[in-house]
Formats: sequence, C-alpha cells, structure tokens
Amino acid sequence: MSRTGSDLRELLATHGVPEKAARLYLTACRGGPQTASELARLSAVNRVEAYRLIQGLVADGLLNATGSRPKRFEALSPDRLLDRWISGAAEGLRALEHDRARILADWESGRTELDEEDPRKFAVLDGREAIRRFLRRRVGQSSREILVSATPAWLSSMIDGGIDRALGEARDRGVKVQLVTEVASANLSEAKHFASMVSLRHSHAPVSNRAVVLDGAGAIVFVSGDDGLGRASEEQVALWSATPTFVALARDYHRRLWTTAERAEARFVELEEPASVSLPVVAGRESQPFQRLKEITKLGMRVSGVREFRLDLPELIGTIAKQLGREIADEVEGRSVGEVAQSLARYYATHTMGRLAVEKERPLTLRVTGCFACIPASPEIGREMCPQLLRAVLETRLGQRWAVTKPDPTKHASRGCIFTANPA
Repeated sequence: MSRTGSDLRELLATHGVPEKAARLYLTACRGGPQTASELARLSAVNRVEAYRLIQGLVADGLLNATGSRPKRFEALSPDRLLDRWISGAAEGLRALEHDRARILADWESGRTELDEEDPRKFAVLDGREAIRRFLRRRVGQSSREILVSATPAWLSSMIDGGIDRALGEARDRGVKVQLVTEVASANLSEAKHFASMVSLRHSHAPVSNRAVVLDGAGAIVFVSGDDGLGRASEEQVALWSATPTFVALARDYHRRLWTTAERAEARFVELEEPASVSLPVVAGRESQPFQRLKEITKLGMRVSGVREFRLDLPELIGTIAKQLGREIADEVEGRSVGEVAQSLARYYATHTMGRLAVEKERPLTLRVTGCFACIPASPEIGREMCPQLLRAVLETRLGQRWAVTKPDPTKHASRGCIFTANPA
C-alpha cells in the first residue's frame, strides 16, 4: 500500500518542486492555514530553509499568504493544483503542435551541438533547466580549474540542480574548484555544504554577478534569474562564450572577489559565535556610525530579500538611555541616595538638561522641568529615556538594582516630570 499523498508527492517532484518544499505544501494541505514556523516544525524542515522554500511556493502559487501578524500560509487545494497542471499540459501540447514545423526547421539549420569544435563564439542558454544541463556537462568535462562567482541566492539553486555534485566530482578527479560568495546566516547551511566539497571563501564585497569560468577556455555569465532580471522561475538566461576577452573579464571578476575574501571557516565561526561589537557615537561626527548602520541594514535586506522591517523605538531609546546614564554616573558624586541625587541635580543644571529638583529622599522623588527630551514634538522620548537614564545612574553609583517610575504625561505641562525611584 502506498503512503498517503505519495502519488501527489511524486507529481510535485515531477513538476520541479524540491522534496522539502513538497513536505511543506502537503503539511499546509492537511492542516489548513499555518504560520511559517508551524509549517517548518510539522514538516521537520530547518526554519531558515523553510522560510526560503515557502517564499518559492508562494511565488509559484502553491501557497497563498493570508493575514499580517503573524502571516499564515494556505495551500492551493490538490484538486485545483491538478487542474492547473492538466490545463498547462494541454496548452503545452497545443503549443508544441503549433511550433512543430518551426522547431524541426531550426534543428536542421543548426544541428551541431555546442562543443569544443563548434566555430560559434557565443551561445544563449534559455531556461533554468537548460542552463543546469549545460553547466553539469561542462563541469563534467573540465580538467584543470573551475572558478565560480555565486550570489547568495544561487547556492540553494545549484544544490537543487545538482551543480554541487558535479563540482564535487570535478574536485575528486583533481580539478581545482574555487567558489566565492557572500556567506550570511540565511545561507549558512548551504555554504557549509559547499565548503565540504570545494574551496569556498566569503566575499566582503557584494557578489552582483553569477559567473562560471571553466579551464580558462570558456565562461558562463548569467544575465537574468532569481536575483536579477526575471522572476524566480524558468525565466532565466545565461550567456556562454569562448571569446578570450569575455573569459578574461569573468576570470578577473572572480579573482578580484577571491583575493580580498576570507576563508569560509572563519566566516562560519563569526556567524555562529558573533563577537560583541559597538558603534561609537562621537559628538560632531554622529553621522558616521549611523551611515554604517544604514550599510548593515541595506546588506541584510538585500541578502534576505526582506523589503521592509520596523525598529522597536522604545527598545532603541532604552539602549541609548542606559549607556548615557552610565556615562553620567562617572561625572556625578556621592555614596548615599541623597548625595547622588544632589550631585545629579547640579549636573543637570550645568549641562543644560533642564532643572532636576529633589522632592523627597524616601522614597527618592525627583522633579524634572525644562528637560530637552520633553519638547512638544517628541514627548514620548522623555517618557522612555529619562526613567532608564536615571535608573542607570543610580545603579552605577550605588551598586544595586533600582526601579524608576515613568512620568504622568497628563501632568507634564503643570508639574513637570515626576520620577519615583525605589531599590528593586
């Protein structure tokens, strides 16, 4: 007896759906709309890999995203999927019948297969599977050196198309295989897979072009595809050439990336055990670290394919407030609550931070008026920043945990901001 859904699973494979993607689709069929995390868990697929596969299923129409937070994915029902395949097959047969004469005429006019003796210098490879077949054959014929410049998104496609196995077999028969790409958290598992088979390096510069140079005698350069022109489908085009100038350009591009890249193993350690880093913000040069933050954000969004994400402003304000409070604590004096509070009041007065008055020492009650943070355009900054700033000052100076209340925004105009601090 066959397993439930085995026939459909085989049909999915026949139509180019990877095995793990098929498991995600069948899970959605059985369980109804589910989040990406739920689909990954129930399908026993790595969560990061599942997100990538789910995006492909959505692009191909097998899953439909519903809702917003959290987004759920609903499967196209098997009966509708089969109807779509049947309709597509019928249209394909009609098109084939219509184009029969032209196809045979084209075959007769250019019967020779592209090989080493072919006098043509260029060939256009149209369609994902055609490119994969050509690459697998050429890699299989290579005898000296293969140079691969891969965009991050191409790694998984090479695995799906069997290019990884062809490269591994070339390495086993003594061919030098070098692959340079950008290794990030999103493609870490794929990068490790290739590192176990060929020489892999992580490029610090963006890899914007996919190219393969074989034995210095020919090169394939992609001009469209998943991460360029066209959609993530069969709409891919690559250009093959044995012209010396074309090959030299592709080879030089690879060499520029390779010579400045780092060993893949070092990059793996960096991603799996990231070091603590900071961006120093220096008065008068505030734009420099935020330009770096912008670059990091753009790189992450480009690598992951994310078009938009939102920063948690209160969390960001809290991080800034804690560090400011620790810095201010180094400037104030005192070992008791009262001494620290009075010294903090003097600090506020001398640093144009408004006026801080000590209302009571038990519990410590502080009133702040004229504070720079509570301007009408951004009162929420003061409500988030000031309590955490004061807490950081007290904890740094007095060496214990403190809880500081947020001010009442309805009384700000008449009374200023009142903060009550107690040992936690």
